[in-house]
Amino acid sequence: MVKNDRANFGSKLGVILASAGSAVGLGNIWRFPYETGNHGGAAFILIYLGCVLILGLPVMIAEFLIGRSSQANTAGAYRNLAPGTHWRWIGRLGVLTGFLILGYYSVVAGWTLEYIGEAVTNGFVGKDAEGFKSAFNQFAANPWRPMLWMILFMLATHFVIVRGVEKGIERSSKIMMPALFIIVLILVVCSVSLPGAEAGIEFLLKPDFSKVDANVFLGAMGQAFFSLSLGMGCLCTYASYFSKQTNLTRTALSVGVIDTIVAILAGFIIFPAAFSVGISPDAGPSLVFITLPNVFQQAFSGIPLLAYLFSVMFYVLLAMAALTSTISMHEVSTAYLHEEFNLSRKKAARIVTLGCIFLGIFCSLSWGALKGYTLFGMTIFDLFDYVTAKIMLPVGGFFISIFTGWYLDRKIVWAEITNNGSLRVPVYKLIIFILRFIAPISIALIFINELGLFKLL
Repeated sequence: MVKNDRANFGSKLGVILASAGSAVGLGNIWRFPYETGNHGGAAFILIYLGCVLILGLPVMIAEFLIGRSSQANTAGAYRNLAPGTHWRWIGRLGVLTGFLILGYYSVVAGWTLEYIGEAVTNGFVGKDAEGFKSAFNQFAANPWRPMLWMILFMLATHFVIVRGVEKGIERSSKIMMPALFIIVLILVVCSVSLPGAEAGIEFLLKPDFSKVDANVFLGAMGQAFFSLSLGMGCLCTYASYFSKQTNLTRTALSVGVIDTIVAILAGFIIFPAAFSVGISPDAGPSLVFITLPNVFQQAFSGIPLLAYLFSVMFYVLLAMAALTSTISMHEVSTAYLHEEFNLSRKKAARIVTLGCIFLGIFCSLSWGALKGYTLFGMTIFDLFDYVTAKIMLPVGGFFISIFTGWYLDRKIVWAEITNNGSLRVPVYKLIIFILRFIAPISIALIFINELGLFKLL
């Protein structure tokens, strides 16, 4: 194994922005708004915030301390901290989860490039709701265009990864994350200024607790884990590049705050615009690629230039958010091959890139040429999404909590969270309590709910 001369992030800002970039992705700008729409708006957001604070941050701290304490890739981390045990399979599960997610995530990421092209060339002009739906279905079913965009996106990810931790991941995060925030803020200002936007703002700010039920709580917990990238090895791998002076609790809080702000601001981009033209807030997963282009054209119909700029900036934002996440998922597998098999970083990255492109081709074709080929009633794309998001991620998060809360030597946990006693962490005992009891039970409930077992019962 390669353990010497291990790379590190070069600054505190780099640590926070890279980790936040890992968490901020399509889950914030694509998944969070439609989950909010489906679960009634402001009440869901409040419950989501509670889930991030009470469950998400402690599990993130657990991933951070496992990564930094071991100074190894995700698989090597568990082997170093629990030698000779089966815990090493949890680390390997994280590597596999990140790799498989990247295989289909890169397809959706590629779609963002197509939509940037459509926005830049004014391809949205003159289409109605059915026109946008038809255009998306034709594009997704095309055997070449989505595949080419997916490959291009993976090559962009590869370019950052081969440049290394500090010159590649950290430097790109310092550019993309501030740019992402600037675009988000511009879009929010434009959206909330629309006539009739008040209804969308009220939807996001005025809770209606009559719509809250068990599914809302479970949906909020699931979204918190998905949005924060917990259980897929990204944060554990990044933490292995942290210095011993990094404050893990403060870093986790900063990442959680940034991630949540981006998600909520995405709501302020989408819902005021949607309400202003009478579009239902529960449009579902099609919101970004079918519903929103129509919303943008209707909302700014009187100002074509503003409709043009809004559309371009939104899909650039979506692509940047996707790229920060593909970089982190790629790094999980690259670090694993680099360290466990003593490969050069470039060779390891090349293997991961080619492997993900191979998987991505099948996932992309499952929207067209391979649509008729299903397993358990699901296409290849849907199967990858189901297995990773609804089985592998909850299982990974569950065992991270158990490992840190029950198995790992308490001296190691204390030393990492307090930086060997140099930091005062008043919530230390609370973190341990959550990792031992609250998080495992909650994740188990998410797992059971996602599998649909509650409905059977």
